[in-house]
Amino acid sequence: MNALDDLPPLRDVIATHGLVARKSLGQNFLLDLNLTAKIARAAGVLANADVLEIGPGPGGLTRSLLAEGARRVLAIERDRRCIPALAEIARACPGRLEIVNADALQFDPREILTPPVKVTANLPYNVGTELLTRWLSAPEWPPFWQSLTLMFQREVAERIVAGPGSKSYGRLSILAGWRSQARIVMEVPARAFTPQPKVNSAVVHVEAMPAPRFPADAEALGHVVATAFRHRRKMLRSSLKGLAPDIEDRLCMADIRPTDRPETVDIERFCALSEILGTG
Repeated sequence: MNALDDLPPLRDVIATHGLVARKSLGQNFLLDLNLTAKIARAAGVLANADVLEIGPGPGGLTRSLLAEGARRVLAIERDRRCIPALAEIARACPGRLEIVNADALQFDPREILTPPVKVTANLPYNVGTELLTRWLSAPEWPPFWQSLTLMFQREVAERIVAGPGSKSYGRLSILAGWRSQARIVMEVPARAFTPQPKVNSAVVHVEAMPAPRFPADAEALGHVVATAFRHRRKMLRSSLKGLAPDIEDRLCMADIRPTDRPETVDIERFCALSEILGTG
């Protein structure tokens, strides 16, 4: 703990290593260690868990995860410039921080993680939604992770936790609500980041459920929901007509009116529809 306290301020780390945030990498650094500590605590008890962090940058959240007692942190960082800064943290916590210089979209960390696993990250804006969708759509369930504590743009966070009838309700809402419990645990203003983005952010905490709420195939459900919300203002008989020639009959079998629009259909009926469409 003392060794972490002896590390230089994050602004000095950024200056020393020339870590100018790159828009192409979706980088916005969070330098307030009070905020990173709150995010780490939002992930729950870390003492007996491996923590997967994506896009640690100069390591603000990394420090807080270690300070909160994480058994081990696996940090996946694409930007090679950040590796020396993260290595300084690793030296302060021998054996507790492993750094991998890789693209999180291309790297599978499961073989080097020991359950239970908690994913905690200030996700780069340009990969956050894609990673979340992958984690929620895993064909095997329960997944390799126990929980996800993730920073998103506020608008994306609202989509994850939205319910039917909301303008934010959509594919992410259904994937999150089908097999997990998701809630917004804190808001982070744009001014907290360097450089300052144009939008506020929020941290979402997602707990994996032991089993899905309703029967469905993950790939089939994802395809149906993505197709339905591609044209969210259209009636489902129109937006889904390419999935089956008798789509109106199949919608009715799932207790969905052909004239319904996707934002009015709850998770249970989307699951039922994906099962019906999967029967051929």
